[in-house]
Amino acid sequence: MDHQKRIERLSKLLRAEGLEALAVLPGPNLVYLTGLSFHLMERPVVGLFTASAPPRLVVPEFERPKAEAAEVRMELFPYGEQEGASLSAFQAALSGMPADGRAVGVEPLRARFHELGLLQAGSPQTRFVSAASLLASLRMAKDSAELAAIRRAVEIAQQALDQALPLIRLGMTEQELASELTVQLLRAGSEPEIPFSPIVATGANSAHPHAIPGDRRLAAGELLIIDWGATASGYISDLTRTFAVGEIDPELAEVHRVVEQANAAGRQAVGPGVPCGEVDRAARMVIASAGYGEFFLHRTGHGIGLEAHEPPFIRDGETARLEPGMTFTVEPGIYLAGRGGVRVEDNLVVTAQGGSSLTSTPRELRVVG
Repeated sequence: MDHQKRIERLSKLLRAEGLEALAVLPGPNLVYLTGLSFHLMERPVVGLFTASAPPRLVVPEFERPKAEAAEVRMELFPYGEQEGASLSAFQAALSGMPADGRAVGVEPLRARFHELGLLQAGSPQTRFVSAASLLASLRMAKDSAELAAIRRAVEIAQQALDQALPLIRLGMTEQELASELTVQLLRAGSEPEIPFSPIVATGANSAHPHAIPGDRRLAAGELLIIDWGATASGYISDLTRTFAVGEIDPELAEVHRVVEQANAAGRQAVGPGVPCGEVDRAARMVIASAGYGEFFLHRTGHGIGLEAHEPPFIRDGETARLEPGMTFTVEPGIYLAGRGGVRVEDNLVVTAQGGSSLTSTPRELRVVG
């Protein structure tokens, strides 16, 4: 990963947005720009990226060696454990910020009260504003190295599912299956920090899109949703398949058929220049036409990369247009309260010619148990 080129691209975006700098906390954006990973903890770590000067990094003293070993050269502002030391470091790092009303961008979904307070105290004359649009522009289109990592994450996830499916048996709990799948993800090569804990939901629980695996046992005649992903080189995959535990009610089988068709329609709608909302509409129309529109409870998809949920968002009314290199999910679903739910989720990449599915795990309804 060429972090220096990413920083240079960020500098251009800062000028275009009229921002003096961008303040970044530990997490995906700091990793993207520097390769450095820190814990988000009580000791603040903040990177300051300006349009014209080398990056600055406020960091605890004991993390200095890690920062010094980074590929990207940064001006470090370390601080010790004594009371008030971090504020002094922030004041030093923010010195020289112009007082002409220009703003510094912050990560709206990650900036905490703790760091924002230190930034404001360190530079009272500076306005701190959301940098959401800038960050989306920075990371939405993936380069070849990022795409290779996502493809590897997909391969690992699919291999893990293949190893876990033969272990499914009647009477095992959702939590037991989720644990088995987690083990298989690690054995298949996922990094230990998987994107999210696998969702394993059966019976009525499968009607909750973000169900948490519990002690409900797999029983014949029910649906089983498995939503899982892997991490490779920091990049993630996010897949969902729905299974039948033994023979199920014909209507539930029909619901799966409708969702499978909606998934195909969404995938076929993908292409460069297509508004994200059109992909959502293509999938949603299939479900609505079958009479289940009110039971499709969420957007059709979301971006994937260093995070499991990031731009672009495939949702109704979204006018942002797809571009080559963008990666995201297509995951329509139908959820019947008290009975069960179906979701079929694939990972897509936009190409110059259209869209390509990164996932190949069978989508049809399979019987397990």
